[in-house]
Amino acid sequence: MIRISQIKIPITGKKADAGEKRKLTERAARLLRTDPESILSLSIVRRSIDARKKPALFYVYTVDVETKNESQLIKRFKGKEGQIQAVSHKSYHFVEIGEKPLQAPPIIVGTGPAGLFCGYMLAKAGYRPILLERGKEVHKRLADVERFWKEGILDPSSNVQFGEGGAGTFSDGKLTTTVKDPCGRQREVLRIFVEAGAPEEILYDAKPHIGTDILIKVVENLRRQILTWGGEIRFETRAEALLIEEGRTVGVMTDGKPLYGGAVILAIGHSARDTFQSLFAQTVPMEAKAFAVGLRMEHPRAVIDSLQYGEGADLLPAAPYKVTAKTSGGRGVYSFCMCPGGYVVNASSESGRTAVNGMSYSGRDGKNSNSAMIVTVTPEDFGGDGPLAGIGFQRRLEEKAYEIGKGAVPVERYGDFRAAVCAGKEMKVQAPAALPSAGKGQRTKVFPGERDSDFVPAIKGAWCFAPVHDILPDTLNQALVEGIDLIGQTMPGFDSGDAYLSGVESRTSSPVRILRDETGQSAIRGLYPCGEGAGYAGGITSAAMDGILIAEKLASAYHPMVK
Repeated sequence: MIRISQIKIPITGKKADAGEKRKLTERAARLLRTDPESILSLSIVRRSIDARKKPALFYVYTVDVETKNESQLIKRFKGKEGQIQAVSHKSYHFVEIGEKPLQAPPIIVGTGPAGLFCGYMLAKAGYRPILLERGKEVHKRLADVERFWKEGILDPSSNVQFGEGGAGTFSDGKLTTTVKDPCGRQREVLRIFVEAGAPEEILYDAKPHIGTDILIKVVENLRRQILTWGGEIRFETRAEALLIEEGRTVGVMTDGKPLYGGAVILAIGHSARDTFQSLFAQTVPMEAKAFAVGLRMEHPRAVIDSLQYGEGADLLPAAPYKVTAKTSGGRGVYSFCMCPGGYVVNASSESGRTAVNGMSYSGRDGKNSNSAMIVTVTPEDFGGDGPLAGIGFQRRLEEKAYEIGKGAVPVERYGDFRAAVCAGKEMKVQAPAALPSAGKGQRTKVFPGERDSDFVPAIKGAWCFAPVHDILPDTLNQALVEGIDLIGQTMPGFDSGDAYLSGVESRTSSPVRILRDETGQSAIRGLYPCGEGAGYAGGITSAAMDGILIAEKLASAYHPMVK
């Protein structure tokens, strides 16, 4: 196989045209100095966008080709590796199955990406796992979420955080990760997603995403496959406590009744606060970990598209961005879960507390773009003793957000936020230019000082203008202002006073790490902490990869139970 990188094709429309493969084949043949007819097959490995010389825009491809005269071509370019080189493909392979039989099927607690992919791999290998989910199956969950956004009626067990698919179901469905992957788990995750109904483009787009609308269907198809292979999924079933005998987990309590299993895999997600409390009470080893908090920031999509792509913005889908800044105090401020053409969503899961997240549909065609602008916090920042101190800190922020918004998502223009944060402090206050309008929307309540504008927040759920600057501690507010202003120096208009901030973004990752060893187990044997909630992942793809890893750990030690 020959790999060719840095093939540039001018962008002429929002999607690569029908002649994409033909153009690539012709360009590949030219680079290889051979005839197009000699290329037997061509597959796209990676596709990205190059906007460095805007308004000239290009797709940049890496492709793998098979040719009739491959050995001769490889010799021709040997010693000149760079754009053209020989490669060999290494497919993902599940581990060799262990010899010791499980005495009962494994129990997986949670059906987010970690739990689903762990269950998928174990079911495929014949382990007949039992998956427990406190929430509802994905379509019933969707109805509960939409009712909450429209009517404000919260179901604590079926919401943006809990239910089939996990918190990632109601997000942009981004599938990027920085996790090193020598074993091919990332590619396997993407392949399984495509097999379950995701678009094939996620296999090669540099910034793959699915979108909430498609992800819901993919999750349902993953569940059906697990059931087909002999797995079992029990919805509206909460794991209340572990069953532990002689230092080993033998099952869980559900609805006051014991459920025995050969192993227990904890894929509980980052918001299962009552479960963390139960595990702590049972002395499961865990520790507080750093995480990040902040606010959602919205701009008109047209503004972000123009900043990223220039005059050619209308040729491309909604533009993503990833921005970082380091403050004078050494804190990092950075964007997280950026949602092009998306919405801010009320992602609360507890009464009397408000948390927000970002979401996009597959078309990414909303009028606004948003991302969380966040700052890392450590145990030194949030205080308190013990591994659950971070949860207490999150709850205090969410309670303040709920209080100032009176149950609606609180929103404040960045100019007002900045002025309040800088008042009485030695921080320069500027008067940034207004952003272009981006369509009309509906408002609920109005915070004093509201100005007329066609650009309004795009929020799923009730919202109101409120003093968002009262939510976070002063040190974090000041870091956000300094960081956003620094970013505005390289992205003019990003720091506009007319941009919107809403809060609070408190669920970026788990505030707890449940400790595990090289076998994947807790000190309580038979207990496998897994995924983002256990502190070993950060996003859909890395959580799914960790689910596969834990399936491998269990399978390498145990043989499926004999029927």
